[in-house]
Amino acid sequence: MEQWIFWFDELDKAHNDIVGKKCAHLGELIRLGLNVPWGFAISVKGFEEFMRTTGADEELKDGMASARDEGKKVEACHRASRIARNIIESKQMPEAMDNEIRAHYRELCCRSGRQNMAVAVRSSGSRSMPGQMETYLNVEGENAVLTHIKKVWGSSYSPAAIAFRAGHDLPLEWAPIGVAIMTLVDAKAAGVALTVEPTTGDATKVVIEGNWGLGESVVGGVITPDSFTVDKESMEIIERRITRKTSMVVRGPWGTRYKDTPHDLQERPCINDEEIREIVRVAIQVEQHFGVAQDMEWVVDGLLPPGEDVFWLQARPAGYAKMDKADEMDYLIDLMVRLFK
Repeated sequence: MEQWIFWFDELDKAHNDIVGKKCAHLGELIRLGLNVPWGFAISVKGFEEFMRTTGADEELKDGMASARDEGKKVEACHRASRIARNIIESKQMPEAMDNEIRAHYRELCCRSGRQNMAVAVRSSGSRSMPGQMETYLNVEGENAVLTHIKKVWGSSYSPAAIAFRAGHDLPLEWAPIGVAIMTLVDAKAAGVALTVEPTTGDATKVVIEGNWGLGESVVGGVITPDSFTVDKESMEIIERRITRKTSMVVRGPWGTRYKDTPHDLQERPCINDEEIREIVRVAIQVEQHFGVAQDMEWVVDGLLPPGEDVFWLQARPAGYAKMDKADEMDYLIDLMVRLFK
């Protein structure tokens, strides 16, 4: 079998169809010298090998048969999703794949200097289907990593993903997907940076959104994030909107949990001016490298000194449209939902 597992620093944008765009772009960011958490990627070939070796591919053909004729119906999509996910998650990882994933996770722990390093296990689709597959945070230990890789594979058969394929006349039973396993940053704050202003399409501005802790508080719609608009040429912060942020997401014993934001942080900006300018500097660099406006996911590590504390978790071409000012926050919250999937 050809190589199916890669360290991020082995990848670049030429690997889009091999490991999915998310993983390929992480490798590209590393080649640009950006801070990216240590991690590795399981390719689409890994997914295919798992499905073939365990027989899950043939079982899925049978399980999806009834959904093909009515795939656009909500009940049919949910029924097909339950069948597919049960099939995938019930299978044992093939022995050779099991051993290789365990070895990579142990090496990741060695690189980070921590036993049972907490990681994020994230989908990385070769076809863009924003927000339709799942991410699992604060996954610790070899067995948990293996379990959550199968859960991410299974999430490519979510009701939304099945409906997407049905609506685009794609095979319902076949959804190759890459998986990213990356060390979890001790997040002080997290958010997105958009190198074009969504309300106007103004490409001379960078818009940053963020909150304390992990980014899932914005995904859940619990808070309205802080927002900063920066002029690319002068690096001047020309607009600040600091909200009252009463909730944040932090690591829990298993997964993540909501907690009340400490009172003294609720009305303070989640990132300082130095961090804002560093985020903007890198976002402009990435935009120039790819030659197109970017939306990027960032996180500030609360344990590292300034200059070393901003990490990048994703970069992709920005989608934007001119809109009324009143619609801007809804657009940016939707962007956070899409990016943090």
